[in-house]
Amino acid sequence: MKKIEAIIRTSKFEEVYEALTEIGIAFMSTYDIKGFGSEHSSSQVYRGTTYSVGFIPRTKIELIATEDHVEEVVETILRVANTGKVGDGKIFIMDVEAVIRIRTGEVGELAL
Repeated sequence: MKKIEAIIRTSKFEEVYEALTEIGIAFMSTYDIKGFGSEHSSSQVYRGTTYSVGFIPRTKIELIATEDHVEEVVETILRVANTGKVGDGKIFIMDVEAVIRIRTGEVGELAL
């Protein structure tokens, strides 16, 4: 199993969410986050003084997928979240040693 974390534009979240549910993703966690990368935060000038507006808002999606589902999940996120502009985000894929459902004690894919 793999943990997939995707940091995407907040404006693309609804589209990505709908696309992931269409391919069978039944559970995910989302977070409103702020950060910066190649696309730096903007600044504004007010009365001749430049102010940094701060970090750029993004949405982080976390989900667990089986090995055979990872490629489909990544392709879906890439297809839907891509605008072709700097700041579209990143996808991180990590190994998951175990998943245990607290309520039933189920382990592995049964716990998903």
